[in-house]
Parts: sequence; C-alpha cells; structure tokens
Amino acid sequence: MLNKLAASELVLNDDGSVYHLNLLPEDIADKIILVGDPDRVPKVSKYFDKVEIKKNKREFYTHTGTLRGERISVMSTGIGTENIDIVMNELDALVNIDLKNKEFKSSHHSLSLFRMGTCGSVNPDVKVDNMLVTQNVVGLDGLMNFYQDYQFENDFSKKFLDQFPYEKVKSMLYFSEWSEELSSLYSDAAYHGNTATFPGFYAPQGRQLRLKALDDKFLETLNELGITNFEMETSAIYAFSKLLGHKAITVNNVIANRRRGEFSADHHASEKNLIEWVLDRIIK
Repeated sequence: MLNKLAASELVLNDDGSVYHLNLLPEDIADKIILVGDPDRVPKVSKYFDKVEIKKNKREFYTHTGTLRGERISVMSTGIGTENIDIVMNELDALVNIDLKNKEFKSSHHSLSLFRMGTCGSVNPDVKVDNMLVTQNVVGLDGLMNFYQDYQFENDFSKKFLDQFPYEKVKSMLYFSEWSEELSSLYSDAAYHGNTATFPGFYAPQGRQLRLKALDDKFLETLNELGITNFEMETSAIYAFSKLLGHKAITVNNVIANRRRGEFSADHHASEKNLIEWVLDRIIK
C-alpha cells in the first residue's frame, strides 16, 4: 500500500476537516461516546462540565468538552452499519493520518469508543429497562466482507456458524467481540450478552407489514443460537476497532422484549438512566 493517499480516497472539506464528520483532529477526545440519534448528543453533553466544541454535518453531530476534568466527546452516528463505515474510517483518519499531507502517521493512536444505545431482546428472560453489555456480536449486514484484511473467529462464532440454518444469509455473516479492557468498566451491568446486528428494522428484525419476513421464527432461532439482543450498529464498531487497533464496547438499554411483547413504560426515563450509568463508569 502506498503511503500517500489520493484526493479521491481521503476527501476533505475546504477547512481540511474530514468530509462527513466535519471534524479536525483537535476536535475529538480519546474517549468518544457513540449514539445513534443526533438528539441524544445534547442529552449526553449537558452532563459535561464544559462543552468546548459543537460541530455537525448531516446526521453526524459532535460535542467535545470535559467531564470531571477529563476531555470527552459524544458523537451521533445515525442508523446502520453503513454509517458506521463512515464514522470509524474518518475517526481513525483523524488520529492516524496526516490530513494535510495525506500520509499515514508513523505511530499508531488508539481511541476508546463507547456505543450507548437502545436495543430489543430476543431472550424471554431479559427484563426491559436494564443495561446489557455486548460481549460477542454477529453482523448480518455483510459490511466487513468488503474489507480484505478482516478475519475474526472465536468459540461463539464457530458454534453460531455451524448451527445457523439460513443458507441465503450465511455468507454475509461476520463476527467480533468487546474490548476486554473496557468491559471491566461495566462488570456490574444487569446483563452481558451476545448481540446480532441487523441491516434493517423491519423484516431483518422479524417485523412484517405488507412484506413477509424470511422466517416467522427468526428471532427465536437466534436466541437458540445464543443471541441475547439485537440492534443495528455494534458489529461494525467492534470489527473496525479490531481491524484499526481501537478499543470499543457497547452498552444498550433494553427497551423492548420481543419474545414477551413488552416495551419500556417510560423509555425517556430509561434513556436518562442509561446516560448517567454509562458516564459514571467512563469517567469516575
């Protein structure tokens, strides 16, 4: 691989910021909270002692400031792993590429990434309004198959692949796992589980409106294969972190149990509890 990047490979804005995130290297902290919803960014940053930077472009909103004297950022990613492809590559570029000269830096810089989201559970024993930390994740979106160097295998992935019954989907699967270093921050979570990341909200998550899903028992089958919950971003966050040398962990608040047909009685209160619970453990 050539060290010098072509202008078409690393697109920058007129001010030298990365194209989609609209950020310069000095705009982010080493600890970054990733949320899906742009409206959640100010809900998180209001807990900061001070907010120094507020930038946005499209669905990507970033606030950087300090919390208990330590620098921290919160950024919205929007929905889906296709957005995570943008977020992870551009965050890595901010710390590991000389943007001015478009050259790779000689020393590697590692970020700590904390996804803070909501999820649904496929395990009937998981109660809503509780924190669930993702240990293993399977991506059903196929994204990492476009990257030449990505390989990951562990006991969970081998067992899951061996028993996964949907041949039409099987070739898209890829796997990853949490940062063990960051997982120690959340040892007191109500649940530690295995997450499935889906490429859509309706049929991929077993919902049926006018179109039929692949299988009426899809969510039950996933639970039988060891899946605890599902959402739409973690597989790419974990996989890119492994590939690019960053640390990542996902904490989701369970707002729905699909197997029991339950939904959080007050998901706004549940969201507030999630934010406070996560922040208290990132920076004590």
